[in-house]
Amino acid sequence: MEGTHMKRLIESIYQQLLPGLRFESLNPYNPVVVHQVPPPWQLLGTGNYAAVLYHPSYPDQVVKIYAPGRPGFAEELEVYRRLGSHPAFSECLYAGESFLILKRLTGVTLYDCMHRGLRIQEQVIKDIDSALDYARSRGLRPHDVHGRNVMMCAGRGLVVDVSDFLHEDDCSAWDDLKKAYYWLYLPFFSPLRLRMPYFVLDIVRKIYRRFRRLVTRRSKPRERKRQ
Repeated sequence: MEGTHMKRLIESIYQQLLPGLRFESLNPYNPVVVHQVPPPWQLLGTGNYAAVLYHPSYPDQVVKIYAPGRPGFAEELEVYRRLGSHPAFSECLYAGESFLILKRLTGVTLYDCMHRGLRIQEQVIKDIDSALDYARSRGLRPHDVHGRNVMMCAGRGLVVDVSDFLHEDDCSAWDDLKKAYYWLYLPFFSPLRLRMPYFVLDIVRKIYRRFRRLVTRRSKPRERKRQ
């Protein structure tokens, strides 16, 4: 990124975005709540710990800002350092005290593909699988990879959230999503191009999260007995 261009973007972050942004994390298991965004900045998305915004004059970059009191900033910075440059991942272009300037990835999340009835091609799944293998080769452990954290762009797969890739515990979220893709989506949903309302997708998401918590709780006593 050109030096002058980056300098102006950083100035806008410190002079406009940070002073005028009002947001908070009310629950670590739900997306942050954004109350105010200073113009001309635009809210692009929210995660459980951070908000992602962009400036119309800098459409190829996004700014990810962590909510006050929430962890993960230093860990995500380390993840991007290890990933380096890969076509399926973003890149960290600059790091401030609580924010990251990232290369912007464009596309539609698999979650939104289900809502809009867009066909998710198998190449997308294969691309994401390959990207996660690359991350493992860099000493990372992909974690919490689900439909809202991966995207489809021109028939290719992208991973848009790597903030939890330093977690030590195992996570089956992506494997479970792949099973649902091959067992349910390809034979039933894909041919019909069904559009799933967001409230239905949210119900499925909440049921799955409760199921995973139950499985995790039941597996812990067994692990202790083995030890």
